[in-house]
This record gives sequence, structure tokens and C-alpha cells, in this order.
Amino acid sequence: MLEMIYVAHTAHWQFLGLITGFVAWILTMATAGINEWRLWYVADVSVITSGVAWVGIWRACFYSHVLPRTENCQSISILDTFVPAEIHLAQVLMMLAVISGLVGNVSAAVAMRMAYFSVENRSNIRMVFVMTGVLYLLTATISLVPLVWNMTSVLNNSTIDFPPEFYLPVAPVRQSVGSAIGMGIFASILMLISGLLFLCYRYVRQAPEQRRDPLSGPWTVTTLTKNSEPSRDGSTGMDNYAFHSGEGS
Repeated sequence: MLEMIYVAHTAHWQFLGLITGFVAWILTMATAGINEWRLWYVADVSVITSGVAWVGIWRACFYSHVLPRTENCQSISILDTFVPAEIHLAQVLMMLAVISGLVGNVSAAVAMRMAYFSVENRSNIRMVFVMTGVLYLLTATISLVPLVWNMTSVLNNSTIDFPPEFYLPVAPVRQSVGSAIGMGIFASILMLISGLLFLCYRYVRQAPEQRRDPLSGPWTVTTLTKNSEPSRDGSTGMDNYAFHSGEGS
């Protein structure tokens, strides 16, 4: 019981890492689904009446008062040849980051259960914490690569050869970084923090304390020695020498 309390006391920062990793995983999923990776500003507002389109890794959308639907979206497939390499990479790596983050959260939950509730099988607790930290760091790295690449393309005003049904020009007037990229970078930073917290965990086994007598030190077990010689009345025991000296006087 003393060892269980001691180990639980050492894992408070890792519990914070579990909460941070779970929040980061939710933000990573939201980043993959939000369309605002790139804000695509156009000069011709005859069709795109809002003057701006939202280009994500799965869809491109804009508002129009000319077309039958107010919000018009076109899907972007991983098989489309017009899509640049950074968007294709983001489609693959963001899904891998979601899966890796989920596995990392499950591993973190197992590690915290071992620290707070498990009494036996403590030999592999350090390995579970290290594995969780590695998964969190891997998730952060996987998501940062497409996020930074797409942000660089936006800052360089890179073009995309959209098909005619998208109603988007090849080159916009200007581009700006969307909220999805900022959210994804923030989620990756949280994942990095969670991974470092789990990697910094140190498990020290504490031996149970020896029970001590508060007056004379450690408790010892003592037994009275038995005299094997029979007494005068025939029973086995120790003679009372004070009684014998009284008889002789």
C-alpha cells in the first residue's frame, strides 16, 4: 500500500500530460476536417460573390448568390491529379496523426492506470510511459510536416490548377493562412508537451518500511526459555530461588 501511494504521487505531471494529449488529439481531428487551410482571395466576384474561397485538404468551398446553392463545395480526392503534393501529403499524414494520437491516448490511459491503481506488475511501468511519450512525439511530428509545408505554400502564394467545376482561378490575388493551420500547429505543440512529460517520468521503487517500536527501536520477537529439570512437586518449570532461600533460613 505504501508503494502504491508513492508511485501515484510521482505521476501527477503525467496525468496532466494525458489531459493535454487528449485535447490535442481532438484539435488534430478538427484540423483534418476544417476547410480553412487556405483563404483564396479572387478578383472576379461574378460567381464567387464573397470574394474569398476556403481551400482545405478535402474540399474547396465558397459563397455565391449566382449559383443554385449559397454554399458551394467541391470534394478534393487523393486521386485528383491537379492537387499539389503538399495537399496529398496532408491527406495521408493527418489521418495517420489521428490514428497515432488515438493509440497514444490509449497507451497514456494504461500508464496512468498502472501508476494509480495497480499494485503488482510494476516492472514494465517505465516502458509503458516511454512508449506513450514516443507515440505523442510521433503524432506531433506527423502533423507538423504537412502543416508547415502548406503554410509555406500559402506564404509563397503557390498556385493550384483547379478544374472548371470549382469556379476558382489558378492564381488568386493573394492567399492567407487559414485557421485550420493555426489550430493544427497549436495541437502539435500540445502533443510535444505531452510526449516530453511522459518521457521525463522516473519510476523509483520504494521498499516497504520496517515496523519499529516507538520506544526501543525495531520490534523483536523474544521467547522465554523453558527449564527442562522437574520441580520439587514433580512439574516442569523454573525454581524460585528466593523461595528456597527463605525455606533454609
